[in-house]
Amino acid sequence: MTDYIQKIIHTDRLRTAYYRAGEGNEKKLVVLHGNISSSVFFLPLVPYLADRYDIAVPDLRCFGNTEGRPVDARRGYRDWSDDVDAFVRALGWGHFTLLGWSMGGDIAMQYCIDHAEKVEGLVLVAPGSPFGFGGTRDEKGTMYSPAGLGSGGGTSNPALVLSGKLGGGSVMSDILNRFLFSEDFRMSDVWEKKFAKAAMSARLGTGYFPGDYSLTWKWPYVVAGDSGVLNAMSPKYGRLDEFLNIKEKMPVLWIRGNDDKIVSDTSMMELGYLGKIGLIPGWPGEDVYPPQPMVRQTRYFLEQYRSRGGQYVELVIPGGHVCILESPVHFITALDTFVQSKTEN
Repeated sequence: MTDYIQKIIHTDRLRTAYYRAGEGNEKKLVVLHGNISSSVFFLPLVPYLADRYDIAVPDLRCFGNTEGRPVDARRGYRDWSDDVDAFVRALGWGHFTLLGWSMGGDIAMQYCIDHAEKVEGLVLVAPGSPFGFGGTRDEKGTMYSPAGLGSGGGTSNPALVLSGKLGGGSVMSDILNRFLFSEDFRMSDVWEKKFAKAAMSARLGTGYFPGDYSLTWKWPYVVAGDSGVLNAMSPKYGRLDEFLNIKEKMPVLWIRGNDDKIVSDTSMMELGYLGKIGLIPGWPGEDVYPPQPMVRQTRYFLEQYRSRGGQYVELVIPGGHVCILESPVHFITALDTFVQSKTEN
């Protein structure tokens, strides 16, 4: 395993921790990690990517070793988007390919809304629905209520929060293996411990993870709050409809695993599906509260993008939510082909 030393850069917004490799390569790649993780999750791939790209992987606000700052959920993903722009400006980068995994994919889309002129191509790996996580009922992202019923801080997995508070590395490892990967896949013990430690780096609290929430009499009894990570991901604040109206439309490569348990039409983190399979009592039924069709929502959204002049390719590879670690050859081949096609065009 190649060891990389994490660097610190002081931007005009916050002190950002990041890994960088492949300096001197012409093609630049910015990588954004997902929720309950950090830049460490991409380190197994960095040795292969660094042969081709100048790659920078920052720890996002609330995670890893980046300076702790709260998230104003009322801005959706914009706190992170502004942080990323401050980061690339501090590096002196003007144009690059942008890759986002999971929540990082949604942040990447927000970045494209804000700074389309800098993004040569967008790679979305198992991105969250562009209509938000939780709280919507159909492929068009119809919300259950404007307040964000069924989304936000009240939807978090208690075991995730508890293991983080108690520093339970073995508990966190079990959670990651259960939800992030396919059933027959296992990282090495070394990486498993690194990933568990990275996941537990998430800052906990009202302005951090998971965020605040309110109770209501309607099933599933929670509505989104105004601060913290999960509320920024709520359809109340985290919808990305403006992405469809970008004038300078960059090509999009959407990669997802065939066994994703988190971003899925049958997500083990979404209250509608958990209610349907009996893990949350009182589910009112398919007609009232169907599971959120996250994959169908993303496909519908990107088809709208295509109809407005954009381009996208959907690629399904073997693996779970972190499919690019389970099928690295598939991923790297697809990424290289995507970047090369942009160069030729």
